[in-house]
Amino acid sequence: MNRTQWMEDLQKNISDLIARSPAADVERNVRSMLTQGFARLDLVTREEFDVQAELLARARTRVDQLAVQVEQLQARLDALQNGNAPASES
Repeated sequence: MNRTQWMEDLQKNISDLIARSPAADVERNVRSMLTQGFARLDLVTREEFDVQAELLARARTRVDQLAVQVEQLQARLDALQNGNAPASES
């Protein structure tokens, strides 16, 4: 079930509960449904999301740096294997 369908089902269930239950029962049932629904969605807080986004950005930067370094090392290795002097090192 996708999130849109889940939200539509949730709205329908809430409407049905309001139509045939006293307010206390509705509140209790809605809380129960929301708790179950959110548990299935495996949600994270905004703070957790922001922390993970920052970690991912740092990891991407580091991977890019390492990719450049690997390319440089590969070029040096190729030059050494071909008997050529390595290019000027910076």
